Amino acid sequence: MGKEKVHINIVVIGHVDSGKSTTTGHLIYKLGGIDKRVIERFEKEAAEMNKRSFKYAWVLDKLKAERERGITIDIALWKFETTKYYCTVIDAPGHRDFIKNMITGTSQADCAVLIIDSTTGGFEAGISKDGQTQVGYNPDKIPFVPISGFEGDNMIERSTNLDWYKGPTLLDALDQISEPKRPTDKPLRLPLQDVYKIGGIGTVPVGRVETGVLKPGMVVTFGPSGLTTEVKSVEMHHEALQEALPGDNVGFNVKNVAVKDLKRGYVASNSKDDPAKGAANFTSQVIIMNHPGQIGNGYAPVLDCHTSHIAVKFAEILTKIDRRSGKELEKEPKFLKNGDAGFVKMIPTKPMVVETFSEYPPLGRFAVRDMRQTVAVGVIKSVDKKDPSGAKVTKSAVKKK
Repeated sequence: MGKEKVHINIVVIGHVDSGKSTTTGHLIYKLGGIDKRVIERFEKEAAEMNKRSFKYAWVLDKLKAERERGITIDIALWKFETTKYYCTVIDAPGHRDFIKNMITGTSQADCAVLIIDSTTGGFEAGISKDGQTQVGYNPDKIPFVPISGFEGDNMIERSTNLDWYKGPTLLDALDQISEPKRPTDKPLRLPLQDVYKIGGIGTVPVGRVETGVLKPGMVVTFGPSGLTTEVKSVEMHHEALQEALPGDNVGFNVKNVAVKDLKRGYVASNSKDDPAKGAANFTSQVIIMNHPGQIGNGYAPVLDCHTSHIAVKFAEILTKIDRRSGKELEKEPKFLKNGDAGFVKMIPTKPMVVETFSEYPPLGRFAVRDMRQTVAVGVIKSVDKKDPSGAKVTKSAVKKK
């Protein structure tokens, strides 16, 4: 992968069976780096099971199944290139974590492709009052591209079957996305998605750089534990990088650190530049979207913020505010209910790293989940941080000081 193309993350969303997997599979198949032998194997299996019509979706489903069974499939399978961009498909469509990640913006997509079923009945259901609820957008700015995810019409090349349509192909539309601005000037924040032990190499945390830059030789501190060590090397799609920038999904090798010392949800930061710390408590502005009753002090749902999913106590509802103007309506209300917005002091039940939305947006927005649904969303306004006590500093980190 050359560094000359800008790297963007694309999320594919849509209703189950709308053709997400087929479309994504087809794009990756035609433009991506899937090994031809892998494709042939999947095609043969699909044919044996009379699933020829699912050929592309089958490719994706097989990759997902193997990934979920813990067979580490090269994440490069989830990439493809346009003339302008180097694209990573962030989340396997239909993944069980998908909603969780989609809502919090954990997946931090630069662009979303919404697939709507075009069959009679399916199309109407997809845009019905109970389906896609209007949020407000400018239809002149959003390309609507008719495609066949299976046959490939209008995906990469123009199709004679759609000669009434004069707009861009799907690939052209992706190329027309404005280049995202990356916060390289801020201190490093890299929330961990996973931690692997790789034979002959050692411990390799994996995650997406949200802000700042990660380089080999840097001394990093992992919040909330405070563990500090040196970065030996940084890789993306099996290629060594001299620096990883915001938006890059990378693995990096750290010295003298056991896998058990790092967890999903920990945040890597530069030890010399505003290192990440755990939050003792934080104040958030929340909007209650979907709760059957009332939320009062002491409520303890799960907070999904970047890659961490931790129970957090609503210690104190400070104020109820007007959603539109932000004006205070009531001080210290007894409860908040659907449609209400307010400021809440929250206390995590386990150590976790969060930041203010103004300083580090990806670590300052969250979803509140309870009863298997998203109850509220919010942004963090202020954080009371605590210094880790007795945090481990490895020998290599001491040498670098």
